[in-house]
Amino acid sequence: MFMQESFRWYGPSDGVPLSFIRQAGAEGVVTSLHHIPYGELWSEEEIRKRQNEVSAAGMVWNVVESLPVHEDIKVRSGDYKRRIENFRQSLRNLGKCGLKIVTYNFMPVLDWVRTDLRYRLPDGSETLYFNNTQFAAFELFLLQRPGAENDYDSATYERAKKFYDSMSPSVRDAFCKGIIDNFPGCLKGVTLNDIRKMLSRYKDMGRAELVGNFKDFLDAVIPVAEESSCQLVIHPDDPPRSILGLPRFFCNQNDLAALLALKNTCGNGICFCAGSLSANPANDIVAMFKSCASRVGFVHLRSTQPAGDGNFYEANHLSGSVDMYELVKAIIDEQLRRKDSGRADYRIPIRPDHGPVMLDDLSKDACDNPGYSAIGRLKGLAELRGLEYGILRSCYPEVWREFSTKMREKAK
Repeated sequence: MFMQESFRWYGPSDGVPLSFIRQAGAEGVVTSLHHIPYGELWSEEEIRKRQNEVSAAGMVWNVVESLPVHEDIKVRSGDYKRRIENFRQSLRNLGKCGLKIVTYNFMPVLDWVRTDLRYRLPDGSETLYFNNTQFAAFELFLLQRPGAENDYDSATYERAKKFYDSMSPSVRDAFCKGIIDNFPGCLKGVTLNDIRKMLSRYKDMGRAELVGNFKDFLDAVIPVAEESSCQLVIHPDDPPRSILGLPRFFCNQNDLAALLALKNTCGNGICFCAGSLSANPANDIVAMFKSCASRVGFVHLRSTQPAGDGNFYEANHLSGSVDMYELVKAIIDEQLRRKDSGRADYRIPIRPDHGPVMLDDLSKDACDNPGYSAIGRLKGLAELRGLEYGILRSCYPEVWREFSTKMREKAK
């Protein structure tokens, strides 16, 4: 279709093989070198090995998600100079291999947070859920983060205590693991003490200090990205709020504008995750996309449903709080603008981000990569493809005729 449809793959150990992804109709594969420890060098040899695995399955590795930013870089201490140089050289190697879109994030300590990885919906499918009371129970009584009691009112504290007391020791262990040991593509065996040690490195660090460290990081890596014909695209904070008392700086429209202004160049781009940003009910997702459309290199299409008190769950792709029709139409408009300007790479890679656990995936252990069961994402991709089909045919008939002809020829 007009958008470059892609699917995330976690490598050879992923329970969803490349053959399934191809059957889903995806053109591109979004993946990473998950076997390489955070902060270490991605060699050209390892990158090409992964490219060959994907191409042998009849697809192309079109987006890197993610090239991890080590905690040393975020706090600008320890071995951060070597790790920045590794990041720079990894970018050079990715550029040599023709990989142009490189996703990363700058979230302190935890990459993303949910409190229930298998929240049951009324139709029997399961999704990811963030509950503020449950997270308070984690912070207050499991992690025992100093100062956490100041971040919650008395009513939340009492609800959190009641929730904590309701769990058996084994349930508490599973609950805790679901929060702290969900780094994309790998289970790192992270413990509560590991989290406490990581948190201690951010002591007395406020938003200004974290943004300063981020600016220093951009100063070091954006020139290398552009020399290598790469675009670095940053993923929004997930959820878009302070977590563990730590500052975050990519949560809303003002943050987005400030982030792009730090380096006003195309190399400093956006991974526009509609799902992450929609967890803040105040965010106008379509307006946010339009405000940064020219700097968007990659899009995650999903939607969340706010449930009050800071809670939300991940809704199906065409439901929830995101106006998916208007967002997809805005993506098509941006691609047409790029096409009219003469850009050969005008198509924006998208992927159906996450998906419910449903049908016979419910009987499988789908939580090694929460949100990434096969059938729910296939359903999401099919819905998004149908939405795009309808928008193109009704609003852009000439574009539709061109691409429908290409699709028919490709199917022969």
